[in-house]
Amino acid sequence: MKIAVINFSGNVGKTTVARHLLLPRIPGAELIAVESVNADGGPSAGQNGSAAHALRGRQFAALQEYLQTIDSAVVDIGASNVEELLSLMQIYQGSHEDFDCFIVPTVPVPKQQQDTIATLIELSRLGVPPKRVKLLFNMVEATVSVEDAFYLLLAFLAERPLAAVNTACRIRANEIYARIRGLSGDQADLARLASDDTDYKGLIRKSSDIAQKLSLAEKLATHRLASWVVPEHDACFEALGLVEAQAPPYASSDERSSDTARVSTLADFVRAEPASEQAPRAAP
Repeated sequence: MKIAVINFSGNVGKTTVARHLLLPRIPGAELIAVESVNADGGPSAGQNGSAAHALRGRQFAALQEYLQTIDSAVVDIGASNVEELLSLMQIYQGSHEDFDCFIVPTVPVPKQQQDTIATLIELSRLGVPPKRVKLLFNMVEATVSVEDAFYLLLAFLAERPLAAVNTACRIRANEIYARIRGLSGDQADLARLASDDTDYKGLIRKSSDIAQKLSLAEKLATHRLASWVVPEHDACFEALGLVEAQAPPYASSDERSSDTARVSTLADFVRAEPASEQAPRAAP
C-alpha cells in the first residue's frame, strides 16, 4: 500500500495524519517526507533528524523509482511542494498510478476548504479516479457535525464527485497533537501513551514537590488525551477503507528495526544513489 497525503493548503494536519494515523496502521510502511519549509518557516526534519529538501525534477524521479522498490509507503507532501509535484506527475505520465490512494486532509476554515477543492480538481486532471481520492475531515469540533463544518466542500462534491466521501473519516480537535509536536520515539507514540498504566495519581499523592506534581499531572493529562484519540484514529482508519487493499509488509518484524517504522526523505535516497547516477538529469 502506497499512500500520498496531499493538499495545496498548509495547516490541515497532513503530517499528523501521515505519522500518527496512517504509519502505525500500515505494516512495514516507510514515511517519506517531501517538504522544504514547515509551518514555522524553517527546514523540516524527519524523526531521524535528516533535513528534507525542496522537491525538484531530479528528486521526483528518485521518488518514483524508489517507490518501485518497496511495498508500503506513506508520502507526506508538504504544501510548499504540492504544486511542483503534481506538475511533474503530469510530465512523468502515469506516475500517479504508483499511489494506491491519495488522502486529502481538510479542516473547517473556508480558505482551506477552497484549497482542498483545488487539490481535488488537480488530481482529477491527472486522471486519478474518485475512488482513489479520500477526504479526511480534520480538526472537527466535538459539538459540530462534519456536514455543518464542511458545507462548502460537501456542496462542491455533490455537484462534482471527485473524491470518496465518508463523514466517518474524521479527527476531532485534540490538544494531544500540540503536546507531542517536536517529540520522537515513545514520547510521540500515541499508542504507547494511551497504554501507559503508570499510577500518576498515586505518585502525585506521594510527592511533596510541587514541580514534580505538575510534571506528573502533565503526563496524566497526556495519557488521558491519547486514550481518547487512539480509538478515534482506529475508527477513522477503518472508515478510509484501506485495510483490504494493504500490501503485505516489505520486511518481516524481525528484519525491521525496533522503531515503529523507518522515516525517510527524498534527500536520503538521492544521497544513497551511486556516484555514477548523481549527474543531473535534463530538467522537465
